[in-house]
Amino acid sequence: MVKKGKVKAPAPAPSQASAASKDGNGGSKGKKGQKAADTASAEVLPPVAPKPTVKQIIGGSSWTGKLPVNLLSEYCQKQKWDRPVYDTRKTPEGFSVWVTLSAKDLKTQQTITLEPFKIPLSHKHLLLRDTALEAKHTAATYALFRVCSMQNKHMVLPPDYKSLWKDFQALKTQDVKDGKAWMYEADPFKTLLERQDTKAAAEKKRQEIEQAKAKAKELPGAAGLVLLSNSGGSGSNVMKGWTSVPKVEMGKQTRIQLESLLRDGVTWNPHNVSMTPAEKKSVVSELGKLGFRQSHVAEAVEYCKDRQETLEWLLIHVPEDDLPRWALPEKYSAGVTIGATDLKREGIIQRLCQTGYSLELCTRVLDQHGGNEDAAAETLQNILFPSVASNQEGAEESGDDFLDFGTPQEQWDEEVATLESIYGNNFRRDGDNIIQIRLESVKDAQNGDVETYLQVRKGSSYPRHIILAIVAKLPSYIKLSIVKQMLAHIEQDLRDEPAKIYLTVDWIQQNINSIISHPGKLLDISAVSSAASESRPATSVAKSKRSRGPPRPLKWITDAKSKEEWFRRQENPSQKQMVTKRQALPAWQMQDAIIRTVNQNHVTIISGETGSGKSTQSVQFLLDDLYEKGLGGCANMIVTQPRRISALGLADRVAEERCSRVGGEVGYAIRGESRQSRDTRITFVTTGVLLRRLQTSGGRVDDVVASLADVSHVIIDEVHERSLDTDFLLNLLREVMIKKKDMLKLILMSATLDAATFKTYFETEGLSVGSVEISGRTFPVEEYHLDDVVRMTGFGVDGPDDGSFIGDETMGRVIQKLGHRINYSLIAEAVKAIDYELSYDKNSGGILIFLPGVGEINQACNSLRAINSLHVLPLHASLETREQKRVFSSAPPGKRKVVVATNVAETSITIDDIVVVIDSGKVKETSFDPQNNMRKLEETWASRAACKQRQGRAGRVQAGKCYKLYTQNLEQNMAPRPEPEIRRVPLEQLCLSVRAMGMKDVVRFLGRSPTPPETPAIEGAMTLLRRMGALDGDELTAMGQQLAMLPADLRCGKLMVFGAIFGCLDDCVTIAAILSTRSPFISPQEKRDQAREARIRFYRGDGDLLTDLEAFNQWDEMMRDRGTPQRQIRGFCDENFLSFQTLSDISNTRTQYYDALREIGFSPSSSSQATGNTQNSLLLRALIASAFTPQIARIQYPDKKFASSMSGAVELDPEARAIKYFCQEPGRVFIHPSSTLFGSQGFSGNAAYMSYFSMISTTKIFIRD
Repeated sequence: MVKKGKVKAPAPAPSQASAASKDGNGGSKGKKGQKAADTASAEVLPPVAPKPTVKQIIGGSSWTGKLPVNLLSEYCQKQKWDRPVYDTRKTPEGFSVWVTLSAKDLKTQQTITLEPFKIPLSHKHLLLRDTALEAKHTAATYALFRVCSMQNKHMVLPPDYKSLWKDFQALKTQDVKDGKAWMYEADPFKTLLERQDTKAAAEKKRQEIEQAKAKAKELPGAAGLVLLSNSGGSGSNVMKGWTSVPKVEMGKQTRIQLESLLRDGVTWNPHNVSMTPAEKKSVVSELGKLGFRQSHVAEAVEYCKDRQETLEWLLIHVPEDDLPRWALPEKYSAGVTIGATDLKREGIIQRLCQTGYSLELCTRVLDQHGGNEDAAAETLQNILFPSVASNQEGAEESGDDFLDFGTPQEQWDEEVATLESIYGNNFRRDGDNIIQIRLESVKDAQNGDVETYLQVRKGSSYPRHIILAIVAKLPSYIKLSIVKQMLAHIEQDLRDEPAKIYLTVDWIQQNINSIISHPGKLLDISAVSSAASESRPATSVAKSKRSRGPPRPLKWITDAKSKEEWFRRQENPSQKQMVTKRQALPAWQMQDAIIRTVNQNHVTIISGETGSGKSTQSVQFLLDDLYEKGLGGCANMIVTQPRRISALGLADRVAEERCSRVGGEVGYAIRGESRQSRDTRITFVTTGVLLRRLQTSGGRVDDVVASLADVSHVIIDEVHERSLDTDFLLNLLREVMIKKKDMLKLILMSATLDAATFKTYFETEGLSVGSVEISGRTFPVEEYHLDDVVRMTGFGVDGPDDGSFIGDETMGRVIQKLGHRINYSLIAEAVKAIDYELSYDKNSGGILIFLPGVGEINQACNSLRAINSLHVLPLHASLETREQKRVFSSAPPGKRKVVVATNVAETSITIDDIVVVIDSGKVKETSFDPQNNMRKLEETWASRAACKQRQGRAGRVQAGKCYKLYTQNLEQNMAPRPEPEIRRVPLEQLCLSVRAMGMKDVVRFLGRSPTPPETPAIEGAMTLLRRMGALDGDELTAMGQQLAMLPADLRCGKLMVFGAIFGCLDDCVTIAAILSTRSPFISPQEKRDQAREARIRFYRGDGDLLTDLEAFNQWDEMMRDRGTPQRQIRGFCDENFLSFQTLSDISNTRTQYYDALREIGFSPSSSSQATGNTQNSLLLRALIASAFTPQIARIQYPDKKFASSMSGAVELDPEARAIKYFCQEPGRVFIHPSSTLFGSQGFSGNAAYMSYFSMISTTKIFIRD
């Protein structure tokens, strides 16, 4: 038989001959015959070849090098590994061999064995061989490749195996692509250990995630919450950012103080809103599933208005040893934990706490009694059941009733002996005056059988009173509830029993399980079961504010004296001269029509262009008519204006025209300032002042009617602006006039003729409406459209044609090519042509170009400045006041003034020398998306009414022209007028005002507005008010009442209220004023980088608002210093790119806010209360975040990166673009480039959240302030 791996050598010739002889003849011949045969055979057989060696078989006849098996063995020996083990397997396809390597760990002395080196099935043909010897060397080559693939070992291999090495190299390339590069590491044993560690870490992480999932499922409202690992699962990990949120941890004393504050200071369900029985049942069931005892939940729903408040109530009131596990921090041990300093004292406290009393209470009471345990236990029981304490004095006086049975000590000894004989092994003495009796068959629904003892102490008034306690592993409040009910039973039924312990044990044995199941109300034992004391919830009754009562109603009685005085004034030369001036106004010609229409109708609409005199003359016509009838003394006319400056300016103007002083016949009332007297007949007010008067009247329509009882006329000016306040006022006044039609006259004044909307609004309620139109003093304006501009300039026309004779088809192609985007080259060509035409006519008038935004204005200015004959000036609201005033000055000699403006020049500013208007037809308008609760700044087409206003600017001083960069067809498709503000802005302020007036159905009330807002916008506003704490359900909270009285954005108002509470009112009012005005920093286009550097000088790492606050405070300090010259202050502003005018506006707004705060009682009694915490930036940041809630963004940092240094690894600051920000509703947001935080790589105090005042959607969703 041939051995494996060996070749059989040829047998010696004699043997072969002998064998042949034997085989052939069967051994029948004798020795002589065999010898003759052998001789003959030797002569016939050829010579035999020599046996081939293993090296020749594996490497070939000429191979002199080492074989794979030897190379692998030497390599293992060099690496101090064990000898390779070969496992040979025979298959139908041939032989294959697996190689296994092992090595001893020098540290642990343990042998590490690798998995056999198996080749993938797709490449198994590389290792299959016909013989076992060849298969062994092939396997050795593969094993050598696995540990030496990075070396040139193939250079020393036999030829056939050298080519095999190349095949293995291709296999490695594929494995590396598949993530299996670890298979080819030089030290496979180190790789094995590392992979085992990685696997163990991954398993640990998996278990942590599973634990987190399990805990998340226990959380309230966690249904559907999914936690994904970084690599597992599909889709994005919505919870990834929350894995690194900061945890709020507080010390024990802080926690106790906070608990006490919440228990004592929070009024639950102040409006006594009751859940329906079905709602209560649902809440009890749902919260019971979360781990709360149903008895607790059943108690809580009696105090709370909904599920959320019930959950909060439970978390505050349920003792922590009875809270569900998910409500406690990880690794937190609920119960008594004390540090051993005085072992005796701590042992007493431990025993007292075991009976259910709180650690803090036990400690305090024990110290009060000088360490006397019995006295402390008696005091604790008196706190739990005060009636015992109140009866102790009587007990001492009547204690003689029990002396017939012996002394108290004799009675105690006798009773204890009796109890010991009755209860046997269930009885135990713990001291001379304390015993314990085990109660039988005590069960808890959650924990099953509970070992329970009744502890009895001999009190100071024994035998009338005993001190009881329950010692068991039950929640503290249950143990105390059992004791309290025992004491109540004793007080009622066993008070006069001398030996009452046995009867008490008998009663408690019968009733303890039912008490455990229904332990009673938490509030009954909360004074002793928790660290913080508790008082029962009481219905909060809002304090009624002292009101001055409704004004007296008007009495229309003729007064000859006032009539004669008026006629006498008309003869005054100054008055006659003023009347002559008034007669030049267009409104004078409509005097009779205005008086007649007002007298004949409930509502009158007066429309007239700006400058027609409607605002100053109409009210005077009505007053003079009353004087002429002898009723002037009864007149009380209120004229509303949308802006303070308008109210002040018109009051001055009308008082001057009537030759009187402001505060006499003509007065005004604005926020924080009023000039009126008993003789005042016309009062100019801001719309907000009149609204405030109606809001504070009481809320009901009858109250509003009563508050206007002394008013004869209400004139609402600028009604065409459709501001939020104006629409709200119209809604209220319509309700008043429906209630009492002939009570007053309502006059609406508009700069545009859109009477139909308002006429229908009032006529539908049965009110008569009249209208008067006053023609303006403007000059005619010729209008040209886009096709006319193309013909005038030849812009976009191919060939030599100058554009004068362009056919319709060609014009269509040109206009289509221009599209709807603003073409700055077209604007430049149009300005060139217009300048040439005006110069030819020797007209020095200016050109006004309307563009949608600042970016468009800057781009147009850059294009136009290339034309030498032009003096180009930008005009927009972001410019400083002195920059804006440049547009009113004349152009330098030889230049033509070209003003490039936003819609601020439509009505707010009048430039006298403008004779040509170029209108792009575009406007950037802020809209509000109620679905996403977000403002959007979008470029859109202006309304036809706005375009008409723009066109009119060319006809102020002479006949002019208006070039419209849009077609006539497009103009017809524009909206007739701008969208009312009520449909473009958030409505939370309006909804709060409506609710503050006592109107519960906010949706219904606002639905009766001239243009009702969308229902989702109202519902979103109400939700936000609830989240801000202004509403509790549908009821107004105390915070809401204060915010409704402040003339500021809700967040600003909330910030000021917090500032007054926390002693930093001054800074909070300043921040509110900055937000209500704008940032004092300016950023000129050509000096943007320098402006940013200047602002950063005030930056302390706390964001935009505190940066602006620092700048304002430095300016304000210089202003208060009388010794600082104005030049130095101006220089400070210029150097730091600060707007002096904006800083002044902020200061004025502060004054208004302080006046408003005084009205509602928030004015500080001393300056220290206003500025006590001024330097506390952390407090300011906390108050701002609280006031802006829920406008909070989460900061998500990237994974940490480290760099090596001499001292070790150093954490690198993350790149600014790698830091992400997320809000609750829109998701990811971005910091606005104008913010000081733009480009920040970190935030002070390791901030994890960022509050913001405004969010706006443009190219991205940006947050700022």
